[in-house]
Amino acid sequence: MSTDQKPLALISVLDKTGIEAFAAALVQKGFEILSTGGTAKKLRESGIEVTDVSAHTGFPEMLDGRVKTLHPKIHGGLLGDTRSQSHREQLHAHSIPSIQVVAINLYAFEATIAKPHTFEEAIENIDIGGPAMIRSAAKNHANVYVAVDPLDYDLILAALESSSGDVLKKQLAAKAFRHTAFYDSVIGRYLTEVTDGCPLESETYTLGFRRKMTFRYGENPHQAGALFEDPLALRQGQLGLAQSTKLWGKELSYNNVNDGAAAWELVGDLPPNSCAIIKHGNPCGAASAESAAESYRLARASDPISAFGGIAAFHGVFDKNTAETVTEKGNFLEVILAEHFTQDGLDVIQNRSGWGQDVRLLQAQIPSSSPTLDLKTIRGGAILQTGDEEPSQAEWKVVTKLAPTEEQFVALRFIWKVIPHIRSNAIAIGTHNRLLGVGAGQMNRVQSVRLAIEQAGNAAEGAVLGSDAFFPFPDSIITAAQAGIKAIIQPGGSKKDPDVVAAADEFGIAMVMTGIRHFRH
Repeated sequence: MSTDQKPLALISVLDKTGIEAFAAALVQKGFEILSTGGTAKKLRESGIEVTDVSAHTGFPEMLDGRVKTLHPKIHGGLLGDTRSQSHREQLHAHSIPSIQVVAINLYAFEATIAKPHTFEEAIENIDIGGPAMIRSAAKNHANVYVAVDPLDYDLILAALESSSGDVLKKQLAAKAFRHTAFYDSVIGRYLTEVTDGCPLESETYTLGFRRKMTFRYGENPHQAGALFEDPLALRQGQLGLAQSTKLWGKELSYNNVNDGAAAWELVGDLPPNSCAIIKHGNPCGAASAESAAESYRLARASDPISAFGGIAAFHGVFDKNTAETVTEKGNFLEVILAEHFTQDGLDVIQNRSGWGQDVRLLQAQIPSSSPTLDLKTIRGGAILQTGDEEPSQAEWKVVTKLAPTEEQFVALRFIWKVIPHIRSNAIAIGTHNRLLGVGAGQMNRVQSVRLAIEQAGNAAEGAVLGSDAFFPFPDSIITAAQAGIKAIIQPGGSKKDPDVVAAADEFGIAMVMTGIRHFRH
């Protein structure tokens, strides 16, 4: 190996942003550029001298391009630790020059599976050589700068100029391994999906998320926070708040997104024109009327105090009439979500005194009814479960002597849609089209019943009540009866079910058991 060998830079990128300027700057610093395919062609068109990898290795590309960089002269140059005398001697013996700079990004697997494609097309877009070179360079970061992001090109050039890039090399290596881990996670999840595999049956499960935004802080000011997006959300029909578009307002906070997601999931389970209002993770209002404006009016009326500064989600179009209703005196919302905002609706919000930039307007696609995977981190690990999807209502049973009227059945169905979105122990009181009172997050169920009745007030008379889990004792039924509740829906399954049903019969309450529990902790 010649002692006057130029330093080598290996460049092979799908995203060619800034690559010509980067390569030209490296040439000015005395580097020889190794490249392949379209990257080499683009650099040559820019007047940059390039050595093909096949010329460097003395071995042609083969197997339709699957093998071109998987060669000792490439990986030896990437992995050789020039601080080691033994490595230097071996590199010299085999005429393998070291590679000091690597710029690589990968085949577009994610983009391929996001659009109509065949399984064979997906497989052909699994990059093998690229991840191998990135990992080799990242492992040997003491000797190699590795770039997987065009934003890092200038940092590398500056470090080469100062000849002090040890910290940067470590940072780039960490970024490189995150990059390949993310890439492989998408492939692994795709292959699991197309083979009808359940991820919870696997011995390992890897999720890769891409950061969409950083928050000023997390749930509290001393915490950091950010929003990450699932790259497979579109393919799996799981578009939600993470894929929303902000049309107006100041930056979102952690709590905005957390509560916004809860509002969007709830309103997605309600009919078109419905409105859901969330405060601190729980519904404080929900209604379904002929117009979005009327739905908001009914939803807010249940708990105006909690609704102030809350988050409202609309299943449908947010128009001028809705905007004028929302911005009436005494109202204020942190975030408004809708499937679509009309221009006159936007104009009302943007020009209303006291609202201005303070409210955030988010446009998003109504969530799919199919369940998502539910993940919660715990110290030292995570717990995962499939989404809370309920089977057919055909399993519902009337268990009391008195059956619900047709109107009561409509109300029970409405309340049962709301119940899964309330923190356990969850109690909801309402009518055929609106939520009147909520009891959430209590350590005993009867206390949740009391809270829901208190919020509903006199409107509880003649209303229906839903519970996310069985009643362990008849005391909740007695409390509900005293408030005038006329029909109850609950899962059943308690040893005390006969006593609970007997209490309902005694007070003339119709009761339906679903057989399905909806805990949400």
